[in-house]
Amino acid sequence: MKTKLTLTVKKEIVEKAKMQAAKRGISLSRMFEEIFEKETPKVEKTQEQLAAARFLERLKKESPIKALEKSDKELMREHRDKKYV
Repeated sequence: MKTKLTLTVKKEIVEKAKMQAAKRGISLSRMFEEIFEKETPKVEKTQEQLAAARFLERLKKESPIKALEKSDKELMREHRDKKYV
């Protein structure tokens, strides 16, 4: 079943989308359907989002920090027992 959808979008975006659909030889409605029929639509990300994703991937590859292998209780005890000069 199809239903009508009204969107409020910048005029430049509408024109860009229409041109892209025309290049592909499909309607704007069909192009919209194709994007969201996929399980995970390709959404453009900002430079900050891309940088954060790269950073998270690097962190996943890193070995764990030694301090994190100890419990909070152990770390607090060590800190308390340190002699400060």
